[in-house]
Amino acid sequence: MFEAATGDGPPLPPAEAEQRSREIRAAVDGLLQIRRLTLCQGGDPRAVPAEWERRRPVRAVALALESGGITPSSVDAAGARLSTGYRVGAGERPGTAVVEWLGPPGAGVAQEEAAALGACVPVLERLGWDALLYRGPRGRRFLEVEPMGS
Repeated sequence: MFEAATGDGPPLPPAEAEQRSREIRAAVDGLLQIRRLTLCQGGDPRAVPAEWERRRPVRAVALALESGGITPSSVDAAGARLSTGYRVGAGERPGTAVVEWLGPPGAGVAQEEAAALGACVPVLERLGWDALLYRGPRGRRFLEVEPMGS
């Protein structure tokens, strides 16, 4: 079963990159078809997340980012961060997600997080997600993401 990369999984072996790309395209095509079928008043299926996406924002936001070519972070079996990229987690409010830019200790992610998270915003907007950049504890930045029109 396809699972979008949230940034808390193992790294993708380079040999599987093309297969993963096909899976992502198929997942987004399926997502857009679901949106077309469930939109009550017609319109652009890219503009509004479907109800099931609103109930599973972490998965939906991770799919949007991965389909937009943004690289997820990864961890080893013990949970240690192996690579730099996005990490999607549940937001404090129902129906929201939080996107952080994380990497291994000493990787300098704090210096690149504003630009990296900024690059995530248009990718999310193209699939109907509103993303606002905030500064959290210790000055680290993150995106709070919710469906457009919420």
